[in-house]
Amino acid sequence: MDKILVEHHASSAKLEVMGVFDWPIWSKEASTFPWQYDQTETCYFLDGSVIVTPEGGEPVEMGSGDLVIFPKGMKCTWQILEDVKKHYNFS
Repeated sequence: MDKILVEHHASSAKLEVMGVFDWPIWSKEASTFPWQYDQTETCYFLDGSVIVTPEGGEPVEMGSGDLVIFPKGMKCTWQILEDVKKHYNFS
């Protein structure tokens, strides 16, 4: 897997089975910064709006209600449009 996978409006049943609400929470104000994933990250956006642009790839929009998987090894730029709050899990 080398691209960002976004599931818009993931079902509460799926989120519960995955244990999403037991994961830690990360939040950040509107900003732009580079990032690299050393591990695969699965996250669920509680609040906010973001555009993540993989190095050499197309921008991907995501935000509140979205379940997202970022692949290990991906370099990207995060552009947080509205303050973000998300559950996250590294694997």
